[in-house]
Amino acid sequence: MKKLGILNSDIAKVLTDLGHTDKIAIGDAGLPIPDGVKKIDLAISLSDPSFIKVLKVVLGDMKVEEVVLAEEIKEQNASQLKAIEAELVEEERITYVSHEAFKQQLKDVKAVIRTGEATPYSNIILQSGVLF
Repeated sequence: MKKLGILNSDIAKVLTDLGHTDKIAIGDAGLPIPDGVKKIDLAISLSDPSFIKVLKVVLGDMKVEEVVLAEEIKEQNASQLKAIEAELVEEERITYVSHEAFKQQLKDVKAVIRTGEATPYSNIILQSGVLF
């Protein structure tokens, strides 16, 4: 039995299979997931698990070089943005796009991890980096 890291087998498999510049997303309960994109649904009830809890665990297991956020998070959910920024390290670039452009970029991710989060624009795309 696995002792450390992510125990969810679907998430662990997706992260293990990522190559440099591949992307995954973590989304709130209402994020529309495009047809054909793998959905890993962790939502048990509204707000559980939270977006930031899932983000922390994934960032602990994934090398990230860039993140994409919706521009709207700056005004519509500033506290969540602050929590996200607290979890990122300096070398992880943040790119802001409109929420509509964000949803379009979901077509290119390997998987979307759905949380129970119920606050607006609590969505992120993580682009994988290299370990060396």
